[in-house]
Parts: sequence; C-alpha cells; structure tokens
Amino acid sequence: MIVDCFLDTNVLLYAASRNPADARKKRIAAELIQEKSFALSVQVAQEFYVVATRKADFKMAPEKALEWLETLEEFPCLPLDMTIVRHAVYLSSRYAISYWDGAILAAAEASGAPVVYSEDLGHGQCYGQLRVCNPFLEEPSFGFHDAGAPFRPEGPAGAAASQIPNRALKG
Repeated sequence: MIVDCFLDTNVLLYAASRNPADARKKRIAAELIQEKSFALSVQVAQEFYVVATRKADFKMAPEKALEWLETLEEFPCLPLDMTIVRHAVYLSSRYAISYWDGAILAAAEASGAPVVYSEDLGHGQCYGQLRVCNPFLEEPSFGFHDAGAPFRPEGPAGAAASQIPNRALKG
C-alpha cells in the first residue's frame, strides 16, 4: 500500500460539517480527500461515526454517516490489532501524548504514510519518520506589506543583521 498521507478524524469531520463557521476548513478537508491518496484506521472510522451522529455541527443520521464510511472504503483502513495497540502504548509513553493520539500515529506509521494531517497533534512535530501537518492553520502574516519575510534591521554602528540574536529576528 502506497499512500501520501494519513487522515485524522477531524479532517473527515470538517469535510462533513454543516456549520457555516467551518466553511474554510470544510473546503480544505474536501481538497485533501479528493486530491490525496490517504489511509485511515478503524479508530478514525469509529470516531467519525460517533461524532458525526451526536454533535450539533453534524446531526447526521446514522444511515448518512454509514454512507460516508462506505465511500471511504476505497482507501486503505488499518485494523486495530495488538501490534497497533502495543505501538500506540509505546508512542503515548515516549512522546507524552494520549493513548488515542498514539494509536493514530501507530496506524499512520503502519500505513507507510510520511505525513499525518491532524488538527489535534502539534503542527510540524515529527514522531520518528512521521511528520504532523495541520492543514487548517492560517498562513502567517508578517504585517505591513506582507512581503513574506520580516524586516531585518542593521545593528548599531554598521553591524550586520546576522549579528543580532535569532530570537530578536523572529516575527
């Protein structure tokens, strides 16, 4: 199985959201689902069903939630087995994260995905070979002209900007 990424539950939930406040995230989630070769896990499918049928932003009928899951069946879905459970326990302890986040990472690793798209895990964080990406983060703005790079002033008496400590240059 070759996949581009692993999708956490929140990506699927935003794709299904009916909340107008989630419109931007819904568009991003839909693009990920349509454009990426991704994997899921049984945990993700279970969480999707429970939240989609019980939370106010969705109020999805059980039959409709099942339709969503049936549509997702064309993508690899990692089973929950003792290998995943043991590895999730290890990752939870190793990185001081919840067991459930460890289970997401364990399944993502088993899928061979290099990236996990998730809003819940730290953006840019690496867990072994896995990198977490929060696709819903707003692009940073540097202000004034939004030129892309922050202004780096020269230091006193002709000192180059490279002599200013890095923490002073961060926007």
